Order: sequence, then structure tokens, then C-alpha cells
Amino acid sequence: MTDRTAARATAAWPRLRVDDWADTRDTLHMWTQIVGKVRLAHAPLVNHWWQVTLYVSARGLTTSAVPYRDGAFDVEFDFVDHRLVLRRDSSGTRHVPLEPMSVARFHTETMRALDELGVEAPIQGHPNEVEPAIPFAEDDRHASYDPGAAQLFWRQLLQAQRVMGEFRSHFVGKVSPVHFFWGAMDLACTRFSGRPAPPHPGGAPNCGDWVMVEGYSRELSSCGFWPGGGEEGAFYAYAYPEPDGFADHPVRPDEAYYSAQNGQFLLPYEAVRTSPDPDGALMAFLQDTYAAAAEHGRWARASLEDDPGRWDARR
Repeated sequence: MTDRTAARATAAWPRLRVDDWADTRDTLHMWTQIVGKVRLAHAPLVNHWWQVTLYVSARGLTTSAVPYRDGAFDVEFDFVDHRLVLRRDSSGTRHVPLEPMSVARFHTETMRALDELGVEAPIQGHPNEVEPAIPFAEDDRHASYDPGAAQLFWRQLLQAQRVMGEFRSHFVGKVSPVHFFWGAMDLACTRFSGRPAPPHPGGAPNCGDWVMVEGYSRELSSCGFWPGGGEEGAFYAYAYPEPDGFADHPVRPDEAYYSAQNGQFLLPYEAVRTSPDPDGALMAFLQDTYAAAAEHGRWARASLEDDPGRWDARR
């Protein structure tokens, strides 16, 4: 990698200190829960709750097309023009501005926009996986929106998704999309061994244990990014159930470490951002933590992995 290429790669990974946007992050977390629950109200169940997630788009975060009656609708957080865009196949488009406003107001305006599109959205009225779980219609505590910070966070997600997508392509077994879970506000991708897992004990705040039982019903290795765990957020990786020897497995880069408190490997985002080769640093972390799960868990790796470029010569 030339010096110019390295500089360009590093510049693509934006700097965003968690302390500088914590209020906006917490407000946006609640807004994404509202939109995610709208998708949950209409999308048919997919294993591990994959039908509830949001996806990183060319403008922000989107539900993608949600089936509704004999058509579809979608909802997208546009972090370029800073507006929530709601579209239905049969009745046009509505917008809600993304600006400083309470969760209660955002909830009201989003529900009104859906009503104008003729979309019924009977959602659960309070958030999950947070404490306290203030009902959306009553939440005047969270009311911040810094457009610059929101856009930088989206650009963090763009970079994380790009590398995680490349990592995902090497696995031909059951593997999730790279998707955004609004419960914990993290971007995740999960690989599965193909074997069942013991029932998860649950314990997430304001979330039924049965939710976690479905989410962790199969043996897995998961990785992701969330805006916490470091000065600028953190990448994480864990296995369920965690096999013996997992925590002691050597993992690159040097800044990665196993957190006994969190039960997972962590890599500060800033360690990736400031690396001469950010993509390579993150890919090493993803590969090594997966190897820790697969080797110590005795996964059938030969049947689960393949070269994503195996057909390039025939194109």
C-alpha cells in the first residue's frame, strides 16, 4: 500500500468521539427503535429476528421494502438531507425532518406520516434493551440531534459494513446479513456452525427472555460495531456458547483484547481508524475472532468456508 493510498484509506474512516455526541446518539437510538418496531409490526418472522433489522443505505439507515397488504412501504433515515423518508407503493411519500426534537414528537410525527400513507402501525409503545424504558409518547428526555454527528456515525457504519461484508463473503454456511439491530444500536453479522445451542438465559433489560432464546437458538460466532465501548465506539466479537479456550485465543491487531466483563473480544474503533491499513486491521480482528470460535468449538470449517473469488476467472 502506497503512502497516498494509505492516507486515503485512513481518511475514509471518520473520527467521532462518543462523548461529543452521546445525547444525539441516545435520541437517535430511540428514533430507530420506533422505526424498527414499525417494520416488526408487518414483516413475517425470520429466524433470529432478522426481519426486524435496519440496513445501511447510500443515504443512511433503511427498513428496506416492508410487505403491507398487497404492496409495500419503506422508511429511511436520510443522514444527507436529514429527514425521515416514508414511502408507500400506492400513496406517495411523506417526510419528517431530522432535527432537535423529543422522542415523543418524533413518535407523533412518524405515526402521523404513516397514517397519511394509509399504513397502520400498531407498535409496542416503549423501547427494548434499555433502562429505563420511557414510553415513546412520554419521552421528552431525549431530544437532541446534531446533524454532523449523525452523518459521521452513518459514515462509520458505511466503513464497518463494507469490511464486514467482505468478511461475510468467505462463509458459505448459514450467515446473517450485515444488519443494524435497533435494540442495542449495533451493526452485526453472525455466522452459524449448523448445530443447536443451549437455551439462552436471557436477561436483557425490558426484553422478554424468549426473544433471546430465539436469537441464540443456534451455535454462533458474531461480530459487529456499536457506538460505545471505546472513545469512538468499538468493534466486538463473541461466541455462543463460548467454547473453552476462546478467550485465550491470539487475536490481531495488538489493540484487541478479551473483556471478561462483556464476555467478548473488543477492538476500539480509533485503533482501526488510525491504523496505516484500517481495512486490514479490522479484517484481521474479524478473522481471528471467528477462528477462535470455530477452532475451539470444532466447527466443520471445510464445509462452511470458501473463496468468494472462486468464479472470477470465468466472468
